[in-house]
Amino acid sequence: MSVVDTVARAHIGSECEQLICHPRLPLVAGLDAERPAVHIWDCGAGQLRQLGSVGAESSVYGDAIGWDRMERTPAVAWHPHQPLLVVAGEDGVVQWTPAGLREPDGIPPTADYRSLVFSPDGRALWASPSSGDEGDAWDSSDIIDLASGTVGSGPRWDTGVAEHPAGGMVATLAGDQAETLGLFARVDHTAAGPAAMRVLRRALILDADGYRTPIFSPDGRHLAIRGNAYENSLDVFEFPSLHLILATTLGDPNPGHPAPQEWLDRMQAWSRHNIAFAARPGVLWVGTPAGTLVEIDLDTHDAAEHDVLPGLPVTALAATATGELLVAGGGGDLLLLSVRDDSARTRTTDGDTPQAALAAFLDATSEVPDDGDLETHLVLTDGSRTWEADDLGKVTTATATDPTWLRLRAAVNEVFDRST
Repeated sequence: MSVVDTVARAHIGSECEQLICHPRLPLVAGLDAERPAVHIWDCGAGQLRQLGSVGAESSVYGDAIGWDRMERTPAVAWHPHQPLLVVAGEDGVVQWTPAGLREPDGIPPTADYRSLVFSPDGRALWASPSSGDEGDAWDSSDIIDLASGTVGSGPRWDTGVAEHPAGGMVATLAGDQAETLGLFARVDHTAAGPAAMRVLRRALILDADGYRTPIFSPDGRHLAIRGNAYENSLDVFEFPSLHLILATTLGDPNPGHPAPQEWLDRMQAWSRHNIAFAARPGVLWVGTPAGTLVEIDLDTHDAAEHDVLPGLPVTALAATATGELLVAGGGGDLLLLSVRDDSARTRTTDGDTPQAALAAFLDATSEVPDDGDLETHLVLTDGSRTWEADDLGKVTTATATDPTWLRLRAAVNEVFDRST
């Protein structure tokens, strides 16, 4: 197991509910827990130095919870190479750089984006839901060509985008109340226009909705997903097999139908952005309400606790581009931690590279046609079972131990069978 050392500590005044690190530069954006504001820090050279804020004067969230709170929470995206952050908030979309704030070009006046991400080459901004005024905006997304300012249409996605460490493929989520699809997409780079997602047939299916952006491990061997709207769940899948190797509920399991305040207190005790992969392969870090970091070895299932914030909850956790950990805590503290591996155990890595993992995944699937319906093309897995595109239309029985989405599918199919 590892030894965690504090490199820098800063009292930032307000608690952060999410930390988003730049993929290559020593920069981090923190979402304020009290108001729809974003604060930016430099976390390089073993220091924490605040560089600026967006929305610092906005009104507090107050009693807003659920969808009312989500509608006011900013969406942010780092440029993959430049010190540039785009923030979509209740007052529109702004762009932060060390030189200051400005309105980015090409943002449609009808845009109400809840998720943003730059394409891996930095030439386009992918945004959801669509800014189009026809049909359901959540059925598609926008592709904003930053050079020309033109807006094209992209596939449906609604919950962040994570690039695989090998490049060339991303993972995202598309949720519905009963189920969420974990989608994988090849990144199509063409000279004719901005990069776009080409959705692949292999996909995950998760119970319910309300998940957070997927996280790939630096070696590309694991994919972690935190959620959902009704449980403090944590699922970790092997990649490229998509086998489920860890499924747990953080804290007490859902007792069924607790009183609203009891449910709210239990859900808020655990941060919804409390997992990270640091530099060591095969290890997932989890922040707890007790101020500890739990180090989980995904190969051996061993776990160790590290006390980093005695008496204060971990409100957000993230890994920097260099593999250090950033921890936000109750009371407004921000910690930069280094992780030393004191374990004598080593893992064989011959041929076990991000590129090899990605190649194996792509070789085992194909693209969904641009005009294809996901229902009729996806091959779905929950990590233990797999359903071909037309299998779920034939399911008419399910047990009490099956996920809610499968029981609902079986019930609907049975009704249709009886009526025909």
